[in-house]
Amino acid sequence: MAEEESLEQLSERTFRTSAIQLLCESLPEYNVRHTIKKGISELSPPAENFWDKLHDELFSLCPATTFLKPVLNSSGKVEEIVECRRCGDELASSSTNMSLQRIPFLGSTTIKGSSSNVPFFPGGFDEELSRLWTLTATTLSSVDEEQYLNFENLLHHVPGFEHDTYLGSKTETTETNVKKPPEINLESVDIFDLLDYVGGAAPIFTPPSKEETTVAVKVPTQTTDATQETSEDIDSLLENQLKERQTIVGPKDSKEFHYARRIDTSADIPEYKEIFPHMAKQYPFALDPFQQAAVCSMERGESVFVAAHTSAGKTVVAEYAISLCKLHKTRAIYTSPIKALSNQKFRDFKLIFEEVGLITGDIQLFPEAFCLIMTTEILRSMLYNGSEIIRELEWVIFDEVHYINDAERGHVWEEVLIMLPAHVKIVMLSATVPNAAEFADWVGRIKNRRIDVVYTAKRPVPLEHHLYTGQDGKTRHNMFLVVDKEGQFQKGSYAKARESKEFKKTGQNAARGGKNPGFQPGNNRNDQNVYINLVEHLRSKDQLPAVCFVFSRRRCDDNAQLLLSADLTTALEKNHIKHFFSQCIQRLKGTDKELPQVMFLKELCTRGVGVHHSGILPILKEVVELLFQKGYVKVLFATETFAMGVNMPARSVVFDSLQKHDGTELRLLTAGEYVQMAGRAGRRGLDATGNVVVLQKGQCVMDFEDIHKVILGKQANLESKFRVTYTMLLNLLRVEQLKIEDMLQRSYVESGSLRGALKLKQTLELQRQLLEAMHPPTCTVCFPELGDMGLQSYIDLLITYIERQNSLWNVLYTEDAVNKLLIPGRIVIVHLPCFAEPRAAILLSEKANMLKVVLPVAKNLPDDAKCDQQQAFGNRIRSFVTHGIDGHLKWNFDASQMIMSYNIAIDSLVAITRQTIKKMNAADLLNEALRYAQPRFRNNKLSEDTEKVLTTFAKIDETLSNEDLLLAGKDFKITRLENHEEVSRWLSLREHLLEATSRNSAIHCVHIESHLGFVLERLYLVALIRDLEAKLAPDSLALSKEYHDRLKMLKTLGYVDEHDLVTFKGRVACEIHHQELLVTELVLDGKLHKRKPAEVAALLSTTTCQFKSQEEIRFTPNSIFDQLYQDVFSTEQRIKNIARENKIQLFEIGDEIRFDLMEVVYLWAQGESFSTIMQKTDCQEGIIVRCIQRLGEVCKDVRNAARIVGDPALFEKMEQVSSAIKRDIVFAASLYTSV
Repeated sequence: MAEEESLEQLSERTFRTSAIQLLCESLPEYNVRHTIKKGISELSPPAENFWDKLHDELFSLCPATTFLKPVLNSSGKVEEIVECRRCGDELASSSTNMSLQRIPFLGSTTIKGSSSNVPFFPGGFDEELSRLWTLTATTLSSVDEEQYLNFENLLHHVPGFEHDTYLGSKTETTETNVKKPPEINLESVDIFDLLDYVGGAAPIFTPPSKEETTVAVKVPTQTTDATQETSEDIDSLLENQLKERQTIVGPKDSKEFHYARRIDTSADIPEYKEIFPHMAKQYPFALDPFQQAAVCSMERGESVFVAAHTSAGKTVVAEYAISLCKLHKTRAIYTSPIKALSNQKFRDFKLIFEEVGLITGDIQLFPEAFCLIMTTEILRSMLYNGSEIIRELEWVIFDEVHYINDAERGHVWEEVLIMLPAHVKIVMLSATVPNAAEFADWVGRIKNRRIDVVYTAKRPVPLEHHLYTGQDGKTRHNMFLVVDKEGQFQKGSYAKARESKEFKKTGQNAARGGKNPGFQPGNNRNDQNVYINLVEHLRSKDQLPAVCFVFSRRRCDDNAQLLLSADLTTALEKNHIKHFFSQCIQRLKGTDKELPQVMFLKELCTRGVGVHHSGILPILKEVVELLFQKGYVKVLFATETFAMGVNMPARSVVFDSLQKHDGTELRLLTAGEYVQMAGRAGRRGLDATGNVVVLQKGQCVMDFEDIHKVILGKQANLESKFRVTYTMLLNLLRVEQLKIEDMLQRSYVESGSLRGALKLKQTLELQRQLLEAMHPPTCTVCFPELGDMGLQSYIDLLITYIERQNSLWNVLYTEDAVNKLLIPGRIVIVHLPCFAEPRAAILLSEKANMLKVVLPVAKNLPDDAKCDQQQAFGNRIRSFVTHGIDGHLKWNFDASQMIMSYNIAIDSLVAITRQTIKKMNAADLLNEALRYAQPRFRNNKLSEDTEKVLTTFAKIDETLSNEDLLLAGKDFKITRLENHEEVSRWLSLREHLLEATSRNSAIHCVHIESHLGFVLERLYLVALIRDLEAKLAPDSLALSKEYHDRLKMLKTLGYVDEHDLVTFKGRVACEIHHQELLVTELVLDGKLHKRKPAEVAALLSTTTCQFKSQEEIRFTPNSIFDQLYQDVFSTEQRIKNIARENKIQLFEIGDEIRFDLMEVVYLWAQGESFSTIMQKTDCQEGIIVRCIQRLGEVCKDVRNAARIVGDPALFEKMEQVSSAIKRDIVFAASLYTSV
């Protein structure tokens, strides 16, 4: 049968091809050869495959512009078939249209999409919201109801109900009055109810008005008693549905975080009991309240943020989201921060759901499965490349979402959350963080949906924290409880721990003759004693297995080697371990089975000891993990990465130290890091408490403050690590419908401004309305229509003068002549915010653009803080209009006044006078002024010396005139050339203002005060509007400068043209996902074309190497490695020079170029065994494997770039490189995907 169908299809194709050829060659009007794609038209007609390709081009899959739709009558029978036109989106290409209804992309890379595709439109962007805000019309009747109601199913499906509801007979007909849909006022309606309405979840219900109009609607039914009986059922059912939905909404978590709703998890959730019989997945155990809350939220179709301690059971939430997808026949994606965790979750979910796939950089297993496991970077690539899987996606689960705090990769989580389409629902799983509501609110705002926050601080297994000071047989049991399971710090126990160390130190000093060597870090001999005695103590207390966290790969290996003398397994366990170990490494080839690391770990595991860090071969790490899960490994030495998502709890957790080196400095662990690792202690259902031990290997116990800070300190908030990357820029610039500013505005770093944006927009609109409503008074003197200068023009000129004068004083401050004038006792004119007019003051001192002055004031002086910026600005304008630009208010001094001192900026200076008070003690005057600043001294009389000074000051002030003022450029010289032009402009403006003042009649208007108030109010509104517009402008974004710098770099290199369009070079860079600039330049400069496959592998390994040798790498001149070094180094330096010229940071965090493994990779690509290449370096095995595995991903990217360039030779070469490196132990299949 299959052969007949195949023969029939081949015959049909042959007939069509022959018909096309006959038409094109016989009838010129049907010759379409020159209208098809260039690549095909360039083939000559005699070519055998020309007509086949033309056939494929003409008959390629493309939806018809119309479709047939049956029309049903009231009884459900088909009356006729009508032809309907498809919408434009359904006919659009995936390379231009972002709609979910566009034509499916049928390329060869449908899983990850294609760089020629544009992404699907992200949820929450303005274009999507613009459709929502169109509902501001007066009534819903003006909106096309067919968008929201399915009239064909209206007989048995009530809008807002989750399941079909059949009421009476389907064939019944009747006429009933239906209330007109209520009006929607967007000022008062809940935005989430509105979103629910648009999404078809439920109608919006508002209180009925007094006058309700009704319209008659014909509904197919029969007037029977059964219909009357069901009317009450409809009302009661509707009422119950509304009550349930009202209880779902609940109170908001905070007035500030409107998009986050905190769910109470202190007790069981009542709603859970109702949905329990119909759950998508049943569990053999009772769910905790926080799990119940998450399940209820997901059943309602709401996104959730779950924050709970390690091993609390967050995976249950992920499993339920996947179960919902299985029930709904949709897809789920589970993302993890690391590849190892993806492999583990693949195995775990495969046992539960069977139909599970895994997508990583180098493998794709079961990509057609409904549940896909991948890293977050893979999902980001799928979103940018418009993968077809996104259409079918219902839930995305982000595990370990607190990884967003990672400086190197945290930005990826933000990009993915922003780019997810609106139909995708989100589950975020995180450790306990203080700002869970704030983060959920940010996600809710960018996706325009409410996020349920499920937070629990309760541990399923409480922890007890101990200090261990034992070092020998006598002190073996020196374990001191410092924090109990209630979280209370035990100071008495801490004191005993200190005493135990002091006692031992005293004994050692006596043996050494009383010398105190002070603090000494542990050495190998000391560490061996500590660990041997610790392990014996834990075994005697039945507190094994234990995970020992050590913050160094080398020290992990060293500490494990110290326990080679220990034996923690029985004979039967040893037999099982050897059998399992041999079975796992059986897949390795040749000498790989005899590698030193393999033999070392086999011996360790046989004794019940394991090692787990990035330097261990991946397959050996998985062996250790599986043995640990089975209980054969009793003591596991691991680095921090073991605590990242791996669900492998232990009875105890041991900290080798509470300090670690983070690449920059040696520092204490943060509380969050400590909790993440300590949370591995305690196995649910097995242990009553988890045991956490902190080793004290030195001669002193850690300080109380440090221990308290680490164990009981506040955990770090989720913080944005968003940054503008070249990959993000290129992927967004090629999409016409998206703007880079939209992405930046929705980043978490802008969450604060995002929350206040709506309020700012409302304020801006209000201020604009107020400005438009302001009309000038009917005064031809102050507000002339044409000709003469009015009050508004005069004030504008005055403001310009004030601004120029303020900047001028900052310039003049650098002049020596001005510094000589600013001496104690100098009389200066200043304008202070708390005074309406400028006043004379006595200068006491000057320093760093700040002046300290004193002046007499009334004892009922208003507080400076009560004078806001607007009032101070108005005061200064009024005083200049009243007293002139050089005038000030004369002060009548009497002995009942007091003096006050003020620190003012240099730009508050109005003028410097020629007058000084010579006989004056500045320090005494200042002390008395400071004394009057305290209210209890305000009634004291002035001292005799101060009275004399103020009397002199009053006389000078009375006689001050314009002739006493010192003008720059006239009364003192300007020595700096750069200041001459500024002073000249100011003097010119001053003359112009004096002339305008003399001929401006507006300042003599009898209503000048009220008119001036109008002008100032209008100026304030204009300034306020300008400030609000600046805050809402794209340039105000925190990352705006970084964005423009990176864009400038891309333009300089030719990746983007002057119109911000991605060039051909940029299209090539879109295919590269790591070191995109350097790799693209190497490809387009021809650095790879003349190289052999092994040389290409060595050259590209410089972008993936994460190992830094302790010795400087030097290559023999003119050797192959020296040539490769020069190729990479010269290209890198050229890019760096361009970045340096433009003052741009070039490479991302962690993207350093390293040449340390170039020779190793070269030998591996030439076919050498792994044992051979290990002799060429001191790098650990796991680091080498990671370098080569990442190299495989780069090779794939370069191969895709070669396809874009149209270089088949390079494409074939990269295939050869991939084949050369993808072999043996480096690319051994994961045990989780095969066991």
